Amino acid sequence: MMRKAKPRMSGPKATRKGASATVDDYVAAAPEPARRALERMRAVIRSAVPATAVETISYRIPAIEYKGVLLWFAAFDRHVSLFPKATIIEKFRGELKGYATSTGTIQFPISRRLPVSLIRRIVKARVAEVDGRTKAQAGDPGLKGTIRRSPQSVAR
Repeated sequence: MMRKAKPRMSGPKATRKGASATVDDYVAAAPEPARRALERMRAVIRSAVPATAVETISYRIPAIEYKGVLLWFAAFDRHVSLFPKATIIEKFRGELKGYATSTGTIQFPISRRLPVSLIRRIVKARVAEVDGRTKAQAGDPGLKGTIRRSPQSVAR
């Protein structure tokens, strides 16, 4: 099961009025009916990430950390948003027709049923993207298309 991060009580964000210290606090403070949609989205996200992933607050909204910040999610008056990065949104562009999107955000209206299967696939694609990037950074010889530095270029 995914772990929860300890609240960070230092720094300017922690002292701002109304800033949630934990994801549980953020969810509890969300207005109804957005809270129900947010709870459902959170459950779907948690079911799709590796057990080593951790929930935290980043930029004053819930985030999932897995080898860095994997994605963010948040509740608003009329929608819940998922922030999986622009590359993932582009990959799912066709399936996201009918939802408001921007460079790094997908908005799911609370007036419609939450697309659980789509969200799960988006989260899994983001995990795969991060895992692939991690392998590329490590110079995994089994990863095609990886650019590895030669010993000469590292020494420069």
